[in-house]
Amino acid sequence: SRAWYRWRGPRQPGPPEPPAVPDGWTTGPPHYVGIGAQKAGTSWWNRLIQAHPDVVGSGGPKELHYFDRAWETPFDEAAIERYHAHFPVPPGKHAGEWTPGYLIDFWTPELIARAAPQARVLVLLRDPVDRFRSGLTHQLATSQAALGPRDIQGAFQRGLYAPQLRRVLAAFPAEQVWVGQYEACRADAAAELAATYDFLGLAPHELDDQAFRGEVNPTTRQKFEPSAALRTALLDGYARDMAQLVELVPDLDLALWPSAVEAGLA
Repeated sequence: SRAWYRWRGPRQPGPPEPPAVPDGWTTGPPHYVGIGAQKAGTSWWNRLIQAHPDVVGSGGPKELHYFDRAWETPFDEAAIERYHAHFPVPPGKHAGEWTPGYLIDFWTPELIARAAPQARVLVLLRDPVDRFRSGLTHQLATSQAALGPRDIQGAFQRGLYAPQLRRVLAAFPAEQVWVGQYEACRADAAAELAATYDFLGLAPHELDDQAFRGEVNPTTRQKFEPSAALRTALLDGYARDMAQLVELVPDLDLALWPSAVEAGLA
């Protein structure tokens, strides 16, 4: 686990202090936990979920990173209670969080299942090659260090969705796991959001068109472009994973992913 953490790279310093609990509100397990994937539109989609009148935002960061260091510290009942303290709600309302790093961290799904066994789990995926480029573009924009082999390997591993989803489905019943596609959300955001609300057990609620506009965390610099040789290696490396992924999620539309089309999978 220590080797994984070093390979995985730097982390957030840890979750913030739980918010104050207003009079008449209670705390408990989150109604939903978004767990991935990085650079797949999760900030945007979480913002739209929290626009529903029955969902309460925590007032803190979208990403709690609560389980980041749970591999090296005891995860006991006190840790579970501290997690619940991050989700105060008034009667009849719901709260949740979305931390994309939970998907890649192999210890996290089981711990989420212990802390919030009834939670709805959200996974938003993106064409793995596009996600690879976007992840490295973000890293270049937020770090002064040059990219190295570990960065390339780490970005590649994040796009191997099948083994990550197997861990999730081993921890949660399939009916508690929603797997969406960023490309479908961009193509018809209203329809995909309605399906997300339905999955979360929320009443139908229509947002005005303005709510869907504006990117969250937009790219402000030139995107990282893999060389022709690296792109060929990425397509080869991701092809088998995408084939396995569609077996796990039969409703996944590989035709929405240019890399799957290029690999002859759609």
